[in-house]
Amino acid sequence: MEKRVRFKGIWLPLLLVLPQIVITAVFFFYPAGQAIWQSLFIPDPFGLSKQFVGLGNFEFLLSDRYYRASFITTAVFSTLVTVVSMGVALWLAVLADRLIKGSGTYRTLLIWPYAVAPAVAGVLWLFMFNTRVGVVTWYLGLLGYDWNHVLNGEEAMGLVVIASAWGRISYNFLFFLAGLQAIPRSVIEAAAIDGAAFWTRFRTIVFPLLSPTTFFLLVVNIVYAFFETFGVIHTITSGGPQQATTILVYKVYADGFVGQDLGSSAAQSVILLVVVSILTIVQFRYIERRVHY
Repeated sequence: MEKRVRFKGIWLPLLLVLPQIVITAVFFFYPAGQAIWQSLFIPDPFGLSKQFVGLGNFEFLLSDRYYRASFITTAVFSTLVTVVSMGVALWLAVLADRLIKGSGTYRTLLIWPYAVAPAVAGVLWLFMFNTRVGVVTWYLGLLGYDWNHVLNGEEAMGLVVIASAWGRISYNFLFFLAGLQAIPRSVIEAAAIDGAAFWTRFRTIVFPLLSPTTFFLLVVNIVYAFFETFGVIHTITSGGPQQATTILVYKVYADGFVGQDLGSSAAQSVILLVVVSILTIVQFRYIERRVHY
């Protein structure tokens, strides 16, 4: 039976959660409030004056074809990163779960890439695919393929997807492996006794039981692709060529810090805040439904 701790008063629990409340207020609510406030103005590049425009920044963004194109780029990028990272991680987790000898060593090696920062991962992959000295580019040249992600938008998108997904595979691997190990072996063994092949057992038993973990990772990876891949894109392509890899979070930086269009940049931040809030609500509703059923 689960034991619950009950406090006699209200002051002790408030004192315990106070540090988290302060951190959240200073580093989340205050910046979010400032972004919402700044999105209603058009300031000059030096911040000396500003003009109130109401929802004018949002109207301009929704009518801007470059911003709409960045939405499509973000959708394609986040989908590819999520599918690649989750697919490879699930495959590796299934292999690691079946290993008997040396399984701990393999799991440790598979977890290591998670410790690499996105910007560092971007530099690593940029060196390997460098158009002049990259080892992968050199081997592709031997095969007759002229790799140049600096000029080819599709190759640039493929490179940032690979670099971003590589850094996320380890995170997904941990959750998938934990989910696989939580599945009762008796259920799988009973299906094997009945003559079900490995892929039949995986399709009809294992993967359905992994659905809560899969949905959680789906939302988390989409949020990761939206917000935490800035370092990868900045180090590899800087949003190019011709904005082929300019996702929403990078456009916020490009318009605000490079173009000095602070009002538009703030409005884009608000739109991103709405998007991630919707994703969080969807995840919360799904978890709540799973708990009730």
